[in-house]
Amino acid sequence: MGLYKEALFLFSAFHHSGLHPDEISVRVLNGINNVSSDEGNSLIEQVKACATKLSLNHEDSEVFFWNKTLSEYLQAGENWTAVECFINMIRAKVECDTVTFLVILSAIADANNLELGQQVHGVAVKLGVDSAVSVANSLINMYSKAGSICFARKVFNSMKELDLISWNSMISSCAQRSLEEESVKLYIDLLRDGLRPDQFTIASVLRACSSLKEGLYLCKQVHVHAAKTGIITDSFVYTALIDVYCRSGNMEDAEFLFENKGEIDFASWNAMMFGYVMNNESQKALELFSLIHETGEKADPITLATAAKACCCLVGLEQGKQIHAYAIKTRFDIDLCVSSGILDMYIKCGDMESAHVVFTQIPVPDDIAWTTMISGCVENGDEDRALSMYHQMRLSGVQPDEYTFATLVKATSCLTALEQGRQVHANVIKSDYTVDPFVGTSLIDMYAKCGNIGDAYLLFQRMNIRNIALWNAMLVGLAQHGNAKEALNLFETMESNGIEPDKVTFIGVLSACSHSGLISEAYKYFDSMRKNYGIKPEIEHYSCLVDVLGRAGHVQEAEKLIVSMPFEASASMYRALLGACRIQGNTDTGKRVAEQLLALEPSDSAAYVLLSNIYAAANQWDGVTDARKTMERKKVKKDPGFSWIDVKNRVHLFVVNDRDHPQTDLIYDKVEDVIKRIREEGYVPDTDFMLLDVEEEEKERALYYHSEKLAIAYGLISTPPSSTIRVIKNLRVCGDCHSAIKYISKVYQREIVLRDANRFHRFRDGICTCGDYW
Repeated sequence: MGLYKEALFLFSAFHHSGLHPDEISVRVLNGINNVSSDEGNSLIEQVKACATKLSLNHEDSEVFFWNKTLSEYLQAGENWTAVECFINMIRAKVECDTVTFLVILSAIADANNLELGQQVHGVAVKLGVDSAVSVANSLINMYSKAGSICFARKVFNSMKELDLISWNSMISSCAQRSLEEESVKLYIDLLRDGLRPDQFTIASVLRACSSLKEGLYLCKQVHVHAAKTGIITDSFVYTALIDVYCRSGNMEDAEFLFENKGEIDFASWNAMMFGYVMNNESQKALELFSLIHETGEKADPITLATAAKACCCLVGLEQGKQIHAYAIKTRFDIDLCVSSGILDMYIKCGDMESAHVVFTQIPVPDDIAWTTMISGCVENGDEDRALSMYHQMRLSGVQPDEYTFATLVKATSCLTALEQGRQVHANVIKSDYTVDPFVGTSLIDMYAKCGNIGDAYLLFQRMNIRNIALWNAMLVGLAQHGNAKEALNLFETMESNGIEPDKVTFIGVLSACSHSGLISEAYKYFDSMRKNYGIKPEIEHYSCLVDVLGRAGHVQEAEKLIVSMPFEASASMYRALLGACRIQGNTDTGKRVAEQLLALEPSDSAAYVLLSNIYAAANQWDGVTDARKTMERKKVKKDPGFSWIDVKNRVHLFVVNDRDHPQTDLIYDKVEDVIKRIREEGYVPDTDFMLLDVEEEEKERALYYHSEKLAIAYGLISTPPSSTIRVIKNLRVCGDCHSAIKYISKVYQREIVLRDANRFHRFRDGICTCGDYW
């Protein structure tokens, strides 16, 4: 009936009458112990305190004395001391009763120790008290909290007598463990057994409904039942209904319930606010927050954290600052939930300095706060700081979880810092997260992006659990490295294993075709998307197909595809086609495509540069001059090309003609030596795309100090003779540098891995894996 205060009053009167509690009284204690609401938790503490004074106050009985001590430890939160006390009881051969097991199982549930719980279960079986309904219910509760739903189910199925607490425990446990269908089935079985569900039953089954495909229909059925039985008047049930309607996207019914609730409590406010955020109506959430403030009510930590989340979604920095100020004023800023929400808000709004200030003011950051901060650094392009914070996290004694590791691996991917990535991988192994598909996907992506596709594939083969994201990471990695045959074979293997491809899969497949000029195969896979898998091609897939055609020299066909496709062409699509025009020397089409691109993005420097390259290749120097003047007139600045190399966990960045490196003199001497040696081997500078109408010798000198040549020269003087040199460039590698690097790999007997804006190039013995097709 939900009359907990009245129950407590009767329980207290029962005690003062001089009577002693029996098993039925203890079952009342256990029933409230399974409540998960804030109200229920408060009542639990009252009942535990009352139970200590009631059932454990018999000084003339040894077991009552021990039980009293156990309960005092439990109330104080000293769960492990309670366990030690129980062990001493066993050693002293004290005859434990149901109260003993009720208390010790509660302590073990709080300690979340499955192995110890199983041992205590064994003792209960040995003493024959496991058949008591109260003890069995406590066992279900303990196993559920320990994450072992199978053992909880075994206890439940073995019970000869089931009460409502037993059913509620199992329904709630299944709902919390993503076993929604089983939770609903148990609810139906409960009704068939003739039991009348209470508010906790309804709230638990509603939670299960919110995650099911047919959840909205089931929710409405439960809603009707709750209305008929009068349970809907309970605030706990009412809030659960609002929450489940929000989660199902049925905001109209959620708003109707909220607006027609007689007395609005914070649980309902919070559920409605969170629903708005979840359904991309964050502005409404903030309006609701303002309404709370206008009523004179004081928001609670959950309200503030939800308001901060709304600001994240809106990227509303000023509104977020107001939420932060309110949190400081109400002294809720010290609450970990609130501070983490505000921290995330500053990160999403790009204000990393304020985020850092908030983080340093958190008294004891937990793993979520640390991961949020590390992830924020990566999101905002400060990967070095992310790795630094990870080291601070480890020094503070906080253990990283799978999300932390996935974020760290992403940081090393962005830096293309292979050695640091390997160090993070070693920590992943030590922390036993290697089997996690989320972490595994990040590691495969990292190795691929750092140019080590071999280690990526080795890790992929070792993964026992392979979800679609893992397959996609491997497939895209192979495509980026130009391993088209391997990528397409992997796709066939994926199909044969019963893995359904998604949109990302086909981006990888089409990219693989693009890097190898497989036109017919590209069309075949593109057509199969809709025909075989019911996947509607999106603009990204059309872009891949345009790229396939353009790279293969079918510029006119690519242009026709752009005109005929059911989308407005994107700037990236025109940019890819313009690049193809430059490679093919198609000046007329290039001019036309450039006009289309600049109509979409008038300030796109890449369009002017590519057009200038086309004019230069055709020796149309007036066109080059016009393009430059247009850039100057429109104040468009060319994106600088730069290359970097990671040596001994330090990233060294170079631009063309760079003289800022501390070892500049050594680097330039090495460049001169390199050019001399590769010229002797047959290298001839390719000046076709030099945007300078100057003497040939001057053009050649200008080519020597491109950023990738400087980075490779530094690699030659700073790494062991037999090691691989790995260089990253932000733009497409020019034809001359590509030719020079082939000769460098042969003359110096080095493997050189170069990642440019298009793909990976692996140079060895004078040959590149791209086959000069990029």
